[in-house]
Amino acid sequence: MNQYYFTEEHEMFRESLRSFLDKEVAPNIDKWEEERKTPKEIWKKMGDMGFLGLSYPEKYGGSELDFFYDVVFNEEICRLNSGGFSITQQVTQYMSGPYILKFGSEKLKQKYLPGIISGDQVCSIGITEPGAGSDAQNIQTKAVRDGDHYIVNGSKTFITNGVYGDFIVTVVKTDPDAGAAGVSLLVIEQSMEGVSTNKLKKLGWHSSDTAEISFDNVRVPVENLVGEEGRGFYYLMNGLQLERLCAVPGAVSACERAIELSLQYMSERQAFGRPINKFQVLRHRIAQLASEVEAMKAFSYQCCKMYADGIYDVKLCSMAKLLVTELSEKVATQCLQLYGGYGFMEEYPMARMYRDVRVGTIGGGSSEIMREIIAKIVIDDVSYDSAGSKSAGTVSRAQSSSAPAQDLSEMLSTISVKAAEAPSLGSTLKFDFGDRQLFIDGSEGTNKVSEVNDPAQCTVTISESDFQKLVAGQLNPMGAVMSGKIKIDGDMGVAMKLQSLFS
Repeated sequence: MNQYYFTEEHEMFRESLRSFLDKEVAPNIDKWEEERKTPKEIWKKMGDMGFLGLSYPEKYGGSELDFFYDVVFNEEICRLNSGGFSITQQVTQYMSGPYILKFGSEKLKQKYLPGIISGDQVCSIGITEPGAGSDAQNIQTKAVRDGDHYIVNGSKTFITNGVYGDFIVTVVKTDPDAGAAGVSLLVIEQSMEGVSTNKLKKLGWHSSDTAEISFDNVRVPVENLVGEEGRGFYYLMNGLQLERLCAVPGAVSACERAIELSLQYMSERQAFGRPINKFQVLRHRIAQLASEVEAMKAFSYQCCKMYADGIYDVKLCSMAKLLVTELSEKVATQCLQLYGGYGFMEEYPMARMYRDVRVGTIGGGSSEIMREIIAKIVIDDVSYDSAGSKSAGTVSRAQSSSAPAQDLSEMLSTISVKAAEAPSLGSTLKFDFGDRQLFIDGSEGTNKVSEVNDPAQCTVTISESDFQKLVAGQLNPMGAVMSGKIKIDGDMGVAMKLQSLFS
């Protein structure tokens, strides 16, 4: 299968990276697991070798390589059977750094990106709180503007790299009364006064650090705002998809490694006078697992290829994340069973894998959240238009539907009635269909609809066919945003009123 997706250069990179990991990392994993910490020196070595920042721009120290180098990177670090080791750089390179790369000011990029590419710095993404996980718009950590600073108060939990990291891309509320439109992203350095951490004890991922983080009147420069104030939720809805996508090939690679190790053990372990790989029940178990992993690998590569080609399909990405994390649990459980009592012992590899894979169905969007995203796409709107993204941190963009569109003029009276009955927007909103526009002016009370192409405080890019479904109540606005069918530019506070406008 590799010859369809990887070039000779990709495989040369894989060979070089695997050689480095086998020499510098694999012999130390057990020690780092016991110490509950991976030394930062190893990241510096990897940076010096050019293994980090693969798809980041050269101007910040990156290599500007295609996405399948990132696929190789994730496969190889996850092959080591240490979720703690692999997650440290996955969080840094794919889950937090891309927000700065895509949305940060040039000053922020110059300040923070070279460090994570060189391996000198490790960072984290601070979303989850004691009372808010997947429901990111309801986070409670507040950032209040005070001159040239924000004063941050609140707490985060389950933050990977939260103890030994250098800075946190932190989700905060800059406007507590604005819902999702009041969410922003701030870069908070862990050395800032008022930042305190508490290292958590975990079931798995022992060689990484996970923390509770408290912010007590932390003064953060306004220049550390990522992008625009109030746009954080929009940034997250796009960035989380890259996080999920990068986890998929790594999880498949870990499953392959588990089967490989199990086959070796089965060839050596004797029972009733013969190797246990001769027993049909065990042979068939391996055959089933190998088939499912191979199918998942093909699906994984297809999702990655679409992303590399600029087609970032949220539906398929969510399906892949759901299926591969649940398959990882199955593989770990059944491979451990092949080892018998030895599988329960820490010195055997399946014990660690069994512990480490459990969090896969929780982190980065739980299986329940993945199913809900998929349900919104499949059930609430049967027709799906893929969304695209070119590089780390690129925002998904709505693409035009090929379905025939009804003349907007014929719908104008229906839209006018719906808009007039809805609460006033208190602002202006424009729907952009490419060659046509629809303008709603609610700045002076009643929402008035026209087909003028005037500037608006919020512009929604959507295909005409999907707009028809929106008006008919067949398309959920929030689901459309999350799936990439709608692109929003401008005041997110106005966009958050779409639900009431077309309900």
